[in-house]
Amino acid sequence: MAFTGSGKIWMNGSLVDWADATIHVASHVIHYGSGVFEGARCYASPRGSACFRLDAHMRRLYDSAKIYRMEPKVDQPTLTEAVLATIRANAFKACYIRPIIYRGYNALGVNPFPCPVDIAILTWEWGAYLGNDALENGVDVRISSWSRVAPNTFPTLAKTAANYANSQLIKMEAITEGYSEGIALDSFGYLSEGSGQNLFVIRDDVLYTPPLTAAILPGITRNSVITLARDHGFKVQEEMLPRELLYIADEAFFAGTAVEITPIRSVDKIPIGNGRRGPITEAMQQAFFDVIHGEAPDRHGWLTYVYPGEPLQAAGAGAASAQAK
Repeated sequence: MAFTGSGKIWMNGSLVDWADATIHVASHVIHYGSGVFEGARCYASPRGSACFRLDAHMRRLYDSAKIYRMEPKVDQPTLTEAVLATIRANAFKACYIRPIIYRGYNALGVNPFPCPVDIAILTWEWGAYLGNDALENGVDVRISSWSRVAPNTFPTLAKTAANYANSQLIKMEAITEGYSEGIALDSFGYLSEGSGQNLFVIRDDVLYTPPLTAAILPGITRNSVITLARDHGFKVQEEMLPRELLYIADEAFFAGTAVEITPIRSVDKIPIGNGRRGPITEAMQQAFFDVIHGEAPDRHGWLTYVYPGEPLQAAGAGAASAQAK
């Protein structure tokens, strides 16, 4: 997917032109991966442009920064408003949102403390992450030869740039072997997640998903799927899952901000179910998109409207978002 940017980027309190949003080559983040970030989406709907679970995303961003002993120069509510201001500055009705907190330019060496903690917010238009037909027809994936990190090596609860070196290896291997994605196992051989998305496996009408202890990122979309599934009467179980469960699954899908809810039609060239999107996956997609497009009530206060004059965020939304895992 080609990527070209334009418009404004928020950097340390100021909106700058896309081309001028640069950092020094000696910035700590370039050499040591010392950055934490988020990926969120703003959707267009009949009721106006709305960010999906923005509070939960921003809370996770600040959690990630705390784990890495970064102290941002602004608090979470201020940066959340800066996200909305950046969307407005670019006149987007729908977009992808990428705030990043990173160690900037001062000194090189493993010790990051001498380097400033800088912040930027990028927004851009981004369509279907795995292709335009993936949401309906599903994708072919493989079990990766690369595992997720072992406990007490890298903190998987943090969405950090360094962790995505592992994700790149998973993704490149899958692509070079002719697959859309890879699924990693954890260090004990249990199912973990994709290169940048959480995993759900359906068997006998039960939705199974690996727990946080399986070296997964605590996904906001994952949490949303669990909530929506239970709202619709489905049983959800978070537990350690063997690799072979995928081969005998009735359905399987990825969940994440970029992929949204994308069916998996085969794993290691073994068809999942009937080899196409299954009914529970379709039901989860319908429930998810109905909320984000404003076609169903926002019962959990997940939408934050961007432009003045559009509906305000529902009362209690902050509290609801704070429950995201």
